[in-house]
Amino acid sequence: MTPTAAGQVREAIAAASDAFAAAGVDSPRLDAELLLSEATGLDRAQLAAEPDAAVDAGAARRFGAMVRRRVRREPVAYILGRRGFRHLELAVDTRALIPRPETELLVEIALELEPRSVLDVGTGSGAVALAVADEVPGAEVTATDTSEDALALARENAERLGLADRVAFERGTVPPGRRFDLIVANLPYVRDDELASLQPEISRYEPRQAVVAGEDGLETIAAVAAASSAALTETGAVALEVGAGQAGAAAELLLDLGFGQVEGRQDLAGIPRVVLGRIAV
Repeated sequence: MTPTAAGQVREAIAAASDAFAAAGVDSPRLDAELLLSEATGLDRAQLAAEPDAAVDAGAARRFGAMVRRRVRREPVAYILGRRGFRHLELAVDTRALIPRPETELLVEIALELEPRSVLDVGTGSGAVALAVADEVPGAEVTATDTSEDALALARENAERLGLADRVAFERGTVPPGRRFDLIVANLPYVRDDELASLQPEISRYEPRQAVVAGEDGLETIAAVAAASSAALTETGAVALEVGAGQAGAAAELLLDLGFGQVEGRQDLAGIPRVVLGRIAV
């Protein structure tokens, strides 16, 4: 850092951490470190190794602007403009939901089943579709979304990551008249009356249509599950990400639709997060 300083690393992190804690942020110090790293161009290890280093005036201004945004509870991923998912770094903004670690379960299922054709419904930033294209090179991947803005973001990510020729992006949900070996979907699953009680990062900033799904939170999942039952190959499978407490109802939906084998997959917190249904037993 240059000698023209506006404080030290330790002071900047401490002040931001205090402000974030007062604003109700869950991980105040981590967020402060991530934002200061972005402002200074130094990684977190360097910041930790040099707590007395000076923060120059330009970096201090950038950091201050980011801190003010975070105090208003804007997600760090939107402030940074990126989010890691599997082996990829995705551009993210308010056009689409921020990819979550639990959604990686959908990619793990694709790796397990090794499908020849995959449909990712509600692709958002393109996270799942692009990760499958990256990690299952033999699969033909199609990604859909009802939001043209989200599709634009997904296409931008595909171009930047060099995967544009591996994923076909289409407006809609489950394309009629086509068959897939695997359909994966991370769809909105929050009840209408739950939105106001969610963290401000979600309720204020993430796109409502990617979060909320009717009175019981299963409206979109039920519609896609029904369409999926007619869009799978004879040995095909559908994997649906669900909210906490929804796995049982989603499993019943798939059984009622004629899926011969239905099972749940837990996330790292032990919550049944994905319901997997197979046509054949």
